Amino acid sequence: MTRPADSSPAPPSAPEGRERPPSAGDPGVAGNERLTALAGAVLLVLIVAEVATVPRIRGLISLHIFVGVMLAGPLAVKTASTGWRFIRYYTRNPAYRHKGPPSPFLRVLAPLLLIATLVEIGSGIALVSTRPGSVGALLAVHHAGFLVFTVLVIIHGLAYIRRVPGLIASDWRHDREQQAPGRTQRVAVNLAALLLGALAALLVLPAFDAWIHW
Repeated sequence: MTRPADSSPAPPSAPEGRERPPSAGDPGVAGNERLTALAGAVLLVLIVAEVATVPRIRGLISLHIFVGVMLAGPLAVKTASTGWRFIRYYTRNPAYRHKGPPSPFLRVLAPLLLIATLVEIGSGIALVSTRPGSVGALLAVHHAGFLVFTVLVIIHGLAYIRRVPGLIASDWRHDREQQAPGRTQRVAVNLAALLLGALAALLVLPAFDAWIHW
C-alpha cells in the first residue's frame, strides 16, 4: 500500500516586519543577529555610563571624554553587523530574505540613530581642536545632538530590550539547538572593539587637557 501524502501544512515563513525566533533559520543569520545583540548590549552599558557623567560633567569630564571615545569601537561592530544584514537582505540572499526585515518603524529609526550617534561622537572628538569658551556652534551641536541621541537610544532600546537578553543567553545554553556557530569569535570581536576603543581614548585624552582642567 502506498502511504497517503502528508497533508499537514508547512511551517510559515516570517512575514514582512516580523522577526523569527532566535533559534530559527540559517546559522549565519543567527550568528549575525547575536553579534548585533551583544554589540548592542555593550553599547548600552557604555551609553548609560556616559549619560551618568552629564549631571557632574565638570568633575567627571575626563571620564566623559574617555567613555565617549571608547564608544567608537562597539559602535563600529554594531554598524558592521547591521550593515551586513542590510546588504544581504537587499541583495536577495535566501537566508536573510527568509529571516525577514525589521519592522518599518525600526527601519526608519536605525539610520536616524546612526546619524545622531556619529554627529554626537564626531562633534565630541572635534572639540579637541577647540578650547573652553571659544567653541561656539560646535558645542551647541554636541549638546543638541546629545538630546536627540538620548531620545532615539531610549526608543531603540525599548524596541529590542525583550529580545536581546534571550539572544545573548542562547549562546551560553547547553542546548546545542539554541547555539549558533562562532560564539568565541563574537565574544572576541566585541572584546577587541572595547580594547581598541579604550586604547584610542587613552591616546586622545591628553589632547583634551584644556577641557579636563576647565
